[in-house]
Amino acid sequence: MFMVQDKAGAIVSISFSLLFLGSWPTILTHAERKGRLPQHAYLDYSVSNLLAAVLIALTFGQLGDGRPNFFTQLRQAQDDWPSVLFALGGGAALSVGNLCTQYGWAYVGLSLTEVIVSSLTVVVGTTLNYFLDNKINSAAILFPGVACFLAAATLACALHSSNKADDKKKLSASPNSYSFCTNGGLTLGEQVSITEPLRDTENGDSPVTDATRAKPGSKEYLIELEQRRSIKVLESNKFIGIAIVLFAGFLMSLFSPAFNLATNDQWHTLKDGVPHLMVYTAYFYFSISSFVIGVGINIWFLYCPIADVEKSSFKAYLKDWKGRQWALLAGLLCGFGNGLEFMGGQAAGYAAADAVEALPLVSTFWAILLLKEYWRASKKTYILLVSMLFTFAAAVALLMGSAGQRSTK
Repeated sequence: MFMVQDKAGAIVSISFSLLFLGSWPTILTHAERKGRLPQHAYLDYSVSNLLAAVLIALTFGQLGDGRPNFFTQLRQAQDDWPSVLFALGGGAALSVGNLCTQYGWAYVGLSLTEVIVSSLTVVVGTTLNYFLDNKINSAAILFPGVACFLAAATLACALHSSNKADDKKKLSASPNSYSFCTNGGLTLGEQVSITEPLRDTENGDSPVTDATRAKPGSKEYLIELEQRRSIKVLESNKFIGIAIVLFAGFLMSLFSPAFNLATNDQWHTLKDGVPHLMVYTAYFYFSISSFVIGVGINIWFLYCPIADVEKSSFKAYLKDWKGRQWALLAGLLCGFGNGLEFMGGQAAGYAAADAVEALPLVSTFWAILLLKEYWRASKKTYILLVSMLFTFAAAVALLMGSAGQRSTK
């Protein structure tokens, strides 16, 4: 089978992983903001995420000779079961963590959610991986990088607070009052109502022109966004969102160490002579667990939704094609991104591979450009945003610089 053998290959693998993992949250958030129910979106995401893992296993996992390939190890599951359990546990942690982040994006914003989750993942997960990998990464470089991630999380919390204050100020200031036009725009006159549905070109309704579309970052834009999205958050308690995100970060900090244990057996749970699970086999089990738990929870959420989300059914999900392509694309990107992360981590150490947690650098870029987050914010918010990104970039450089070389003996 194909294996990444050196630091250069690992860096390339991790770099592509960073791009993919930084892009899929924006795509899934876009689907939610267009009104796709999170349960529907996550079911689509789970299917395509598993498909990516299967494709990786059937291609890279079957290439070459000299090591047990994917199908060979599947037939040896009775010998590898301790490692299989670690892979399944890692997949479960990632699945529930990703599910929490999906609701966290709506409550506290894409950029802040990704920064807090990734920072917790690095602070806890990278430390565990450093010791599991027998300290093959340079501690003098690695742990200053971990400290920078923690600093970035602190700045992210201050950024969220400042941005929320900006939004509150926009919504409370009303030199004029507005009402929604029949074409989805805004007109001067009556007080804003956020109970009537907005028209959308994706539903075949009359188009919104540049003359009637609210400006990104404005009071009217915030209200239009609240109208369209499936999770209503304007009146929500911000502490709910922070609690969800912190729980997601804790879960996400465990999946990489669990995968590390599945592929390298540092705790010596396998019998003598039993080969370690290859990355692709472990990733297959990892993704199976993530799929089963993700689908199971979201089918339950269809009938018992949380966060005031609309109730649905499996039949309604099958008939709902609005935004499905975006959710499927998000799952593919996440699936390939995780696979590339594990390939790089197996070569250079999973602590260094945690540099993919720089995904907020990518997702924040997309959030600003496509989702219009932080538009027309205060000077304080912009200073915090730049400081956060700078600190985050420094952390990534340090983690990548700590990359080691795993022994293949």
